[in-house]
Amino acid sequence: MTKPAIDALRAEHAHALDLFDSLTDAEWAAQSACAGWRVQDVAQHMAATFHMIADAGSIDSGNSGKSEVDAEVPVHARRDWTPEQVKAEYREWAEKGIAALAAMQEPPLADMVMPVKDLGAHPLHLLTNAIVFDHYCHLRHDIGGAIRRAADLPHDPLALEVSVEWMMAGAPQMCAEALEPLRVGVNFVFTDLQHVTYRLVRAAGDGPWEVHAGTDNHHPVVVTSAHEFVSWATKRSDWRTHAQLTDEAAAATLDALNII
Repeated sequence: MTKPAIDALRAEHAHALDLFDSLTDAEWAAQSACAGWRVQDVAQHMAATFHMIADAGSIDSGNSGKSEVDAEVPVHARRDWTPEQVKAEYREWAEKGIAALAAMQEPPLADMVMPVKDLGAHPLHLLTNAIVFDHYCHLRHDIGGAIRRAADLPHDPLALEVSVEWMMAGAPQMCAEALEPLRVGVNFVFTDLQHVTYRLVRAAGDGPWEVHAGTDNHHPVVVTSAHEFVSWATKRSDWRTHAQLTDEAAAATLDALNII
């Protein structure tokens, strides 16, 4: 199971609480690196995510089936909230959400596979990884685009390992359409994680794209930090700025990544 993801999430939760308590009114109102969202809106999204996990029936979370479209629904409904209301929402529902996620680390829930809108179908224990990834990305890369001390939050190896596990598990499903015409697989090597490597490849006979742990010398290698991978594999930046690729034949494969 991914019980270490709960430890990573608790650490990210602590970072968020400390940061939110430190923000001035001007910083809450600042435009984040997430298009159309203020820092306050990003924090509200983080609170709403926990709310949906803990008690989905008590919050309007949208029904389009598109996760990024539906994320706008609770944020838009709360745009007139004060920062204090946003912080209170985050404090209340983060605790409840983490408790719910911890229960998903134990059988029989842990291995139950569930579709998550356009993010693909995943065992429930991986949902904790997804929330760690969401926190890591929103705090450092989105709020961090407006507030330096958010960008400078620790690049915790456990949080990064957990985040990358989610991203790699999701890539073949989230990016299936863009990957479909491509044939060149790629190995991923992370400079800030020890003994964590993956390969994204097509199954034999032009089968579906798959992710496996470890590398295979039949495929090009991309070398990047996991911290920057969180940015460029979500299209927040260009991989060419942050990664080195051994064979340009795999460039289109990296271009196809857009992980949510």
